Amino acid sequence: MPLTPLPAARMAALEAIVPAAPSHLPLLEAHGRFLAARVDAARALPGCDNSAMDGWAVRAEETRGASRDRPARLRIVDTVYAGHLPRHALRPGEAARVFTGAPLPMGADAVVRQEAARPSDDGTHVELFICVLPGHDLRRAGEEVRPGTPLFPAGQRVDATVLGVLASLGEATAFVRPGPRVAVVATGDELVPPGQPALPHQVFESNRILVAALAREAGADVTHLSRSRDDESELHAQLERLAPQVDVLITTGGASVGDRDCVKRVLTRMGARFLVDGVALKPGKPVAVARLGNTAVVVLPGNPGAATVAFDQFARPLLFKHQGVLEQRRVTRARLSEGRHKQAGLTYLVTVAALDIREDGATPWARLRPQGAGQILQNVAAQGWAVLPSGQADFAEGESVDVQLFAQPDFQAVEAA
Repeated sequence: MPLTPLPAARMAALEAIVPAAPSHLPLLEAHGRFLAARVDAARALPGCDNSAMDGWAVRAEETRGASRDRPARLRIVDTVYAGHLPRHALRPGEAARVFTGAPLPMGADAVVRQEAARPSDDGTHVELFICVLPGHDLRRAGEEVRPGTPLFPAGQRVDATVLGVLASLGEATAFVRPGPRVAVVATGDELVPPGQPALPHQVFESNRILVAALAREAGADVTHLSRSRDDESELHAQLERLAPQVDVLITTGGASVGDRDCVKRVLTRMGARFLVDGVALKPGKPVAVARLGNTAVVVLPGNPGAATVAFDQFARPLLFKHQGVLEQRRVTRARLSEGRHKQAGLTYLVTVAALDIREDGATPWARLRPQGAGQILQNVAAQGWAVLPSGQADFAEGESVDVQLFAQPDFQAVEAA
């Protein structure tokens, strides 16, 4: 069976899942989710004219010419705290003591901060030592946000700052899509759980932890972790039990064509419909994506380096689509720090340890790491993937390629069907 080119495979894989139905969640429960609809401001921020400082609310015109030698003297008629309403409107010759966030009395149009003033000993008057203009040290109603202002688009990730804005507008909930429920099944006779003794020919099983953590980082709720021997009956029983309970089922290992690689055979017998089966990608060539009933299935290779790449390119986009967004990985051009030879016809994703700026210009240099499907340390603290496209076999040192950056991806809301 011919291998599917990486871009076409990614597009085909997305058909394995549809966005989940959104609902209103309490703000903290919505943390990390994605907005399912645009949010407009329901009220003004601030809600009223208020003081930006501890000081004195005044009529600005009455401070004209004020100085320490010739202070303006006004009668104190009120004290206003944040969260309280003024009791008096200011008339000519009057001032009110105000604190940060306190609403301004009617008639006041400026604030003189407290260090530029001095109350009289009997507390009946205040002397002002500076001249201020209307609006001085005030926060005007709606100066940050006016009612009806569009604030956040659909697809906006609800981080701490978004939560703060929603709460400041009086919103108790956010309209978001839930994270996908995920099960991870690792396969292989050679696997030994961490913490138990292993012989030299055995492998400490790391993929369940690795893949579960990657899924969580993509917003998933990992509900099941399982392990199966390379036994078709055992694997069939596990997949049959787990698939109806989750939105996305991810397997690792048993994805190739060896005698003991049985994952795809078992899925086929269970009636899975394969959308992708083998990709022109290295590492990660055996990756497959299927639909099993209402569950999306991603079949990852067993080697951790290959599993990481395949998860990044196929499982991660599915997890985000369930949440109503498509991830837009940021891409930059960089020069290769060393030459590379590759197999023509395959797209290689090579780990970039760092992007270095040298004296010869602003174009960064991609410092590459040794690449191997079975290596696991190569992706620690990596910056991204250098993309070596399929139509070329030899790449010289200094040649420019695209680098898919891991940091700060953008997200675009999935259009409604």
